[in-house]
Amino acid sequence: MKSRQIEQIVIVGGGTAGWMAAAALARTLGPTYRIEVVESELIGIVGVGEATVPHIKAFNQLLRIDEADFVRHTQGSFKLGIEFVDWLRVGERYIHGFGTEIGHPLGLLPFHQYWIKAHQAGMAQPLGAYTLNTVAATRGKFMVSATDVPANSPLANIAYAYHFDAALYAKYLRVYAERLGVVRNEGIIEHVSLHPESGDVESVRLQSGEAIAGDLFIDCSGFRGLLIEQALETGWVDFSHWLPCDRALAVPSENVGPPAPYTRATAREAGWQWRIPLQHRTGNGYVYSSRHISEDEAAAKLLANLEGPALADPRPLRFTTGRRKKCWNKNVIALGLASGFMEPLESTSIHLIQSGISKLLELFPYQGISDVLVQRYNDQLAFEFERIRDFLVLHYNATERDDSPFWKECRAMSIPPELQANIDLFRDSGRFFRNGTEMFAEISWIQVLIGQGILPQAWHPLVDNVPDAELQRFVDSIGKTISNCVDAMPTHQAFIDRYCAAGVPA
Repeated sequence: MKSRQIEQIVIVGGGTAGWMAAAALARTLGPTYRIEVVESELIGIVGVGEATVPHIKAFNQLLRIDEADFVRHTQGSFKLGIEFVDWLRVGERYIHGFGTEIGHPLGLLPFHQYWIKAHQAGMAQPLGAYTLNTVAATRGKFMVSATDVPANSPLANIAYAYHFDAALYAKYLRVYAERLGVVRNEGIIEHVSLHPESGDVESVRLQSGEAIAGDLFIDCSGFRGLLIEQALETGWVDFSHWLPCDRALAVPSENVGPPAPYTRATAREAGWQWRIPLQHRTGNGYVYSSRHISEDEAAAKLLANLEGPALADPRPLRFTTGRRKKCWNKNVIALGLASGFMEPLESTSIHLIQSGISKLLELFPYQGISDVLVQRYNDQLAFEFERIRDFLVLHYNATERDDSPFWKECRAMSIPPELQANIDLFRDSGRFFRNGTEMFAEISWIQVLIGQGILPQAWHPLVDNVPDAELQRFVDSIGKTISNCVDAMPTHQAFIDRYCAAGVPA
């Protein structure tokens, strides 16, 4: 059964989610559809998601956005990965570097299988030494992929993402979308009208009395889920028994040096602290469990561990990790915080917005909304959320820390069966198999599994076909190649100065 054909699309809420949706829909659907955004200057945006993953480059390419212009307008910097400090043990650190592979394969096997044997025999450096992004991050180097090197050079395919000011990003996309004909309505919604028979949302009424009708509504209203939950009562799938943090404090600080080309996540006694370097400031925050530390204690801990002076008071946020039972319910599609929340440990918040938009475009109801489109969309988003959930749980559960009640609980928690199966398989012989189109690829899982202390007991039997002397030469040559390539890269600051320096903000 199909609804009537879509003509008017109403996006409730601006911010990152709302203006990403408006820009993408306007670019891809063209002038055939009327697209309106309803937002209020009186309602602030959460805006803590200043770090991204490489998938965002595909979104910007869809919009045909010039990279240098985008980075300049958002006070952005570049990101090669995430450094995890004190997660396995206090004093230990590793980097989850972006990319398509670690080292390069030999024969039928990926590099890490050879590394397992070489490392156990004392012939190899830590795993990060064989990943361009990790070595470049630790040395403060950055560049985009080179076009004047051989195709098999590590410099020919550099994976990276961005750090940026989320408020400036929303503003940038608003200008972009309005140029394509998107109409913005200023006002606070005080009533949602539902069709008496179908239960679909018919219109939203502003405090001014103006009613805005639509055929398809995109709910980007944040945690409150004005349409998807308050109006349609969709329901919630709770992940908090696996991801115990439920609070965050965010505060900007002054820069104290050149911006590092990576995000840092430092484990604290009741959660973790982020550091996101931008051109004009550094973003910081403490994600924590309110059962294990008070807000005042968390704020004191956060402020005591800033690299530069704070530029504001810490701003508190409350959340519950999980997702809507349906991200698409009737004629409402929830994006961003309205669809669910995964703490920003692996910078997935903006990716989930992008993923929701991408799947909407793939399943767009050109001929009207049908149950089959809705079901497929919801199945895909549920899969996306749950696989990201498992990846985040891995960081908490695979730890040797027992220095606080929080970490003792994380170590003792029961974890999702699919995650346990992945851990068991990797611990057995270093094997990992990606589940379909899940967000994180093999390179990400392997780096975090090893970084969190899950070391394989053995390796693939085919590794033993390579003599030890040849194995030594193989790993040494890759390590040397990576190091030489990083030597040739400019510093992150030098690249920004030459390519996309933003200057002092107004």
